[in-house]
Amino acid sequence: MATEADLYRLLVWSSPSYPIGAFSYSHGLEWAVEEGSVRNVATLVDFVSTVISRGGGWIDAVLFAQAYRCAQDAGKLDEICELASAFRASSETALEARQQGAAFLLVTRRAWPHALLDAFAERQGDAPVVQAVTMALACAAHGIALEPALGAFLHATVANLVSAGVRLVPLGQTDGQITLATLAGCVAGTAARALEADLDELGTSAPKLEFCSLRHETQYTRLFRS
Repeated sequence: MATEADLYRLLVWSSPSYPIGAFSYSHGLEWAVEEGSVRNVATLVDFVSTVISRGGGWIDAVLFAQAYRCAQDAGKLDEICELASAFRASSETALEARQQGAAFLLVTRRAWPHALLDAFAERQGDAPVVQAVTMALACAAHGIALEPALGAFLHATVANLVSAGVRLVPLGQTDGQITLATLAGCVAGTAARALEADLDELGTSAPKLEFCSLRHETQYTRLFRS
């Protein structure tokens, strides 16, 4: 069970106000809106649930759990970090994961310092790190249980995509909350599967998501970086 202090940290680290630049990324959603496949609550739910259950969100969920469990093993953690950074289908999703990961590590080391975070940063140097690994390490370092930590991470991912959808489609704020409520089961189910999965089960089955990301790279007018 998460303590009050654990809950406070999770709320802070998964908040849209945590300064990692999450608001500037859409994971290819901007192209999906442009070409018309995301146009209302139902299609936004479909897009985000696909990201979480079969796309990059699923990859990050599994890697989050794996990184958390080997937080005390520097060698294994560094291997997970390298895999997580490489497991991106496009340059924009790589940018999205790596810049948020680097920002999360930088801010958290200053505001919530811990020796494990410092040692990890020193080992990585200028090598790319991703948010799933850096947040998992922070949670493990500060003694936050894996299950609520993973749930908070996935919720933050979903909330950012829904916020992007509300701005892009556009949708009303109530529609955004309806979307979040509808996706609650998807988040819980993905977290439960990721906790039981191993690295041999890592993979995606959502080629249209990758297509949206690739098309966004050359989209004429863009509000988001991915």
